[in-house]
Amino acid sequence: MSQAERIAVDQAALLAQAPVFAALGDETRLALVVRLYDGKPQSISQLAAGSALTRQGVTKHLRVLESVGLVHSVRSGRENLFALDPKPIEGLKEYLDVVSSQWDRTLDRLKAFVEE
Repeated sequence: MSQAERIAVDQAALLAQAPVFAALGDETRLALVVRLYDGKPQSISQLAAGSALTRQGVTKHLRVLESVGLVHSVRSGRENLFALDPKPIEGLKEYLDVVSSQWDRTLDRLKAFVEE
């Protein structure tokens, strides 16, 4: 694969991950993801408990997370329970692993050049 092809693939991968990065860029949404990380679905009331956010505020943030696939809701009686879907986070990890590998190779080339 040529350098131009790798750059195009990297840009396509970044564009695919950008909405997830953007959703996690908000500290409130990131905190909600952390609270859901144990795998136990929680109601909006449970997620709002102990925070300064209203249930409406939590709902707004959950909808953003849901739009990028990080959470999904399940109806349970009269309330919706929200659970984390780790697949988008796994996608971020894979992308960051590729970027890290590229940086490692670049730094190795720089080191070899400097040591010559």
